[in-house]
Amino acid sequence: MGFQQTRVGRVKAAGGSRTPRLLPAIKNLGPRTASRYLRAFSRFVKLEHSVFALPFAYAGAFLAESAIPEFWRMFWITVAMVSARSLAMALNRLLDADLDALNPRTMEREIPAGRLTRVQAWVFSLLSLAVLVYSTFNLPVITRYLWPVVVVAFVLYPLTKRWTWLCHVFLGATIGLGPVGAWVAVTGEVTWQPFVLGAAVTFWIGGFDIIYAFADRDFDREHGIHSLPADLGTTSGLWTTRFFHLGSVLLLAVAGWVAGMGVIYYAGVVVCGLLLAYESWIMRDEDLSRLGLAFMTVNSVVSVVFLLFTTVATVVGTS
Repeated sequence: MGFQQTRVGRVKAAGGSRTPRLLPAIKNLGPRTASRYLRAFSRFVKLEHSVFALPFAYAGAFLAESAIPEFWRMFWITVAMVSARSLAMALNRLLDADLDALNPRTMEREIPAGRLTRVQAWVFSLLSLAVLVYSTFNLPVITRYLWPVVVVAFVLYPLTKRWTWLCHVFLGATIGLGPVGAWVAVTGEVTWQPFVLGAAVTFWIGGFDIIYAFADRDFDREHGIHSLPADLGTTSGLWTTRFFHLGSVLLLAVAGWVAGMGVIYYAGVVVCGLLLAYESWIMRDEDLSRLGLAFMTVNSVVSVVFLLFTTVATVVGTS
């Protein structure tokens, strides 16, 4: 009862009523108001976190045919990826809004803080979905039939943390669909090869999501939310992350072998492995002051480094 009263009170205080106004400032919409909404929606979907998923999608497109695809193919892959990620983040924020209102770390997010209403978030989600679907009509026909699979994964992920600590793996698998989709968007067919790269991304994302979950361990335990640190403890979380990242590096190497890549690609895999080892060293104990360095900085460098080496390997291999 106490939990419900607190939750309802928080949500009402944050402007999360059942009948929020739709774009309350629209009749006075000007450059300043438009800029405010753009900033709010950018923060809402953590646009800067695209650096995690987009480079691996590009790498998937390059590995698909060991060449750099034409500009318009890459353009529509980019549109599809950005809109898909925006949809995923929006749905995650909507489904978790009540929990975010209770968590001191997340109560300043746009919906609980009242900077965006739920209706605005749903409109944004539908627009993102529309852009995603439209982009598939500029890609191979098969992509028009596969986008619902991605959307179902987006809806299921926020719910998995209510059921199991395997939510980290499910998040990784959801983001791992990115390079698989980019590969399919280049080749126009579904084969087993891109799933090797998708599995590498699954373990990479799953590993650092476990690290991220350290910040909410106590809150998760108190409110019945599942995560590996909350359910199995800090030591299990740290060691599982290490095994996941080791598996990710091995799978990146296998993905290169499947695609017939050369030594430059494997040099990139080695650098990524060293970066992930450094991340493991940073989080060798539960020091949350290092969380930002381990989560955002190191992992963004990993994705960019992997794309850089893959791009150079692709260009050199086709020159």
